[in-house]
Amino acid sequence: MFNAISLTDRNLVLTGYTGANQPRTAQAIAERLGMPFVNLDLLISERAGLSATDDLRAQFGQRHLRAVESDIIEEARLRRQTVIRVNARTLLYGTHLAALGQTGPVVALITTLDAVLRRMHVSLGGRYADPNERARELGELRQEWGIRNLDGLARIDTTHLTNEQVIDTVVALYRERAISRD
Repeated sequence: MFNAISLTDRNLVLTGYTGANQPRTAQAIAERLGMPFVNLDLLISERAGLSATDDLRAQFGQRHLRAVESDIIEEARLRRQTVIRVNARTLLYGTHLAALGQTGPVVALITTLDAVLRRMHVSLGGRYADPNERARELGELRQEWGIRNLDGLARIDTTHLTNEQVIDTVVALYRERAISRD
């Protein structure tokens, strides 16, 4: 899929919902690989001047959100040797998956619902008791799980892995996939 890009220039695209710490995990993977890190969700929100993509959707509509996402995906596609974190909703739209998949391996971090609920309880603390906060997190999870069964990406089940094991597994998979595609 990404034979035209040399090994030293390939990106690592991370997606999937495993809990609230996923951007920090992606950043730790980037640090381990010695690569820059880009969180596309954050870039999309910053570009729109809002705190979240849901705010952008509510204020300007789905069409505007998709246009901003497409611009950011195009910019990300031009990056090299970068760990790119993108939510599955954005990745699943139009040709975004194919565009980013051409730059390097796409890895979906997946887990079970029980594991997500446990991680939410730990990360949200007292906010976990708030049904609105839980509903928001579970809504994100439902939207993100659309990526789980797609062809052309690697899946890593993080259910029984520590954060350090997730990092080790992704780094090893990236190195294996990047080398095997030459």
